[in-house]
Formats: sequence, C-alpha cells, structure tokens
Amino acid sequence: MECTRAAQVRIGNVNAVTRVPVRDDLSALEGYHSPQVDVSVRLNTNESPFAPPPAWRDAFAAELSRAQWQRYPDRAATALREGIAAVHGVSPQQVFAANGSNEVLQTLLLTFAGPGRTVATFEPTYQMHGQIARVTGATVVEGERAADFSLDMAEVHRVLREHLPSVTFLCSPNNPTGLVEPEANIREVLAAAPGLLVVDEAYGQFADWSALGLVDEETPLVVTRTFSKTWSMAGARLGYMVGPEWLVAELDKVVLPYHLDLAKQIAGRLALTFVHEMESRVQFIVGERQRLSAAMSALPIDVFPSGANFILFRPRNHGGRAVWQGLLDRDVLVRDCSGWPRLADCLRVTIGTEAENDLFLKALTEVTA
Repeated sequence: MECTRAAQVRIGNVNAVTRVPVRDDLSALEGYHSPQVDVSVRLNTNESPFAPPPAWRDAFAAELSRAQWQRYPDRAATALREGIAAVHGVSPQQVFAANGSNEVLQTLLLTFAGPGRTVATFEPTYQMHGQIARVTGATVVEGERAADFSLDMAEVHRVLREHLPSVTFLCSPNNPTGLVEPEANIREVLAAAPGLLVVDEAYGQFADWSALGLVDEETPLVVTRTFSKTWSMAGARLGYMVGPEWLVAELDKVVLPYHLDLAKQIAGRLALTFVHEMESRVQFIVGERQRLSAAMSALPIDVFPSGANFILFRPRNHGGRAVWQGLLDRDVLVRDCSGWPRLADCLRVTIGTEAENDLFLKALTEVTA
C-alpha cells in the first residue's frame, strides 16, 4: 500500500516522527501575534483599563456556584441573546453569539465564503478579517485606502465590480487607524456590494454613530460587536452579531453544538444589567482619548483621528520601532504597527487609566524630544 512521503517512517526506528503537512494554502500563513511583555503600563491590546464592576463579579460567582455543570449549556444561548436583543431593540432571532467576535467572523465566513468565493477587505484594517477568510479557504482581495486611511470610494467600487466578493468587510472604527466610517459610505458600499456586508464594530461604543440602525430583514448586512472592550470582559472571549433573522438561522449549519459554554452565557447576560456603568466608562475613555490626542499633537508626531479606544500615531523625527523601544525602556508597552503594510513607522496606543495615560505621555515626550 502506498502512502504519502510525509507519513513514511523508517522500519525499526521507533523514534521516527511522522509529520503531516498542512493544507497547501496555509503553508505561507503566519498566526496572529501580539507581543506580551512584563511592564507596568500595558497599552497595546485595546483592552478596558478597568475590571468589571464588583457587583457583577459577585453575581457571576453566585450563579456559577449554583450551575449544573453536569449538563450541557443552552445550545441556543436563549437568555443571553434575549438580553443582547433588548439592549439593541431587535429580536433575539437577529442575534448570534460566539466565543469572541473572531468566532462570529469565522462562522460567517464558513457559511457565506469558503473555497471558490472571494472576500474583500480595504487595507490597512483588522488583520483577522483576511486571516480568517484565508483559513476558511476563501480568496482575499485587498483594496487600498487613501493616504489618510479613509475609504477610497472609487477603489471600493472597483474592487466590488471586478471581483464580486461574497463577503465584504468594513471596520468602524477601523482598527488600527481609528477612523469611523461615515454613514454615507456604509450605505454606498451596501448598495454596491454583490454579497454580504460585515461591519465590524468591535469599538463601536466609542464612536458617534453605529450601523446597527441599518440592519433589517431585506438587507444583507450584519454588525459585529464584542464584550471585550467596554464590558471589561476580554478574559471571557464573548462576541456577537446582529443581522437579519434568515441570515442568523443559516449559521446553524456550521456552528458547533454547544459552542458557547455556560460560564460565558452567564457572564454576558449579567454584564447587560450594568449598562449605566458601561456607558460611564465609555464617556471616560472618550474624554481621555481627546486629552491624549491633544497632548500628542503638541509633540513632533502625526496623530490620526480616532473614534475608538486607541490612537494611531507616527513620530516625525524618529523611527517607529525606535520610539516603541524607547517607550518599552520606560516601562510602557504600545503596539508596534511599523512593520505592517502601509503603516511604516506607525504605533498604536490604547487608552488606559488617567495615571497610565500620564505615564505614557511623559515617556513619549522624552523619547520624541
């Protein structure tokens, strides 16, 4: 019987290692990485600088103590979806929840993209849009943004017309640039897109408008959100999307049984009872974002407008990597984007606590002097 070369082992060599090759289309891909360094001021991964409210932690612990761990969780995550739906004024049948917004994106792509289909992104944008699409076997077409990172509508129409993508991604506020996509742009893309439009609003609560109001049963549009940022639950890995009921129903064809564990469902449902605290934190972060933007603009730095909980910036007189290292030497960690396509010398800082932001500004002033 013949076997592949990768599966062949030498007779008598019990220590031989059999290595099975990955799919050909994955061999050139790399994983998504965010360096973690032990520092006092960690402002590189766009997390909330605040822990969840103590009342949430107490309620969560109490429910966990009574949980029936021997039983599978509610496969439909009914209570959680009802809570999300109530917050957004939609029906629970319009909501799909999963293990972080990345699994939401993966489920959408497994359902509506995959081999033989095309996915469109407009770069620079969130790296996982293209990464997950490629992992699901889809062909990714990258359109170019304008020099100021805004969406070039002529380029958008060219990509949609020439490649007819099954799924088109927009990120608003865009990561890593921070730009909020104007409603007029979303509507124009929606009218021109031949397939599904996914608006990734992982940072949507920090912006001045949301595409959620455009979702209806007649429109192939979904909006994705996460509990990681404003809800202070990055450790829980919980995300969701809002879309047409017919579209959400199609996701059952690919989602794994009982994919959303009991603890996540409890955590998310309880978090939704703390909307006031969440909104207060959003207001604080927006205020700090404005303060940092103003202070950074007084330095020899190009600061890009942001509607998110982070700021993209480019030092004028120093290389981005050198500034990143200088900040790290001063116990401050930000995200180095300088090696990413179209983002030469760019860095990204997450909005932290007032004290963390002050330490960042002090370090940045010293490094860029």
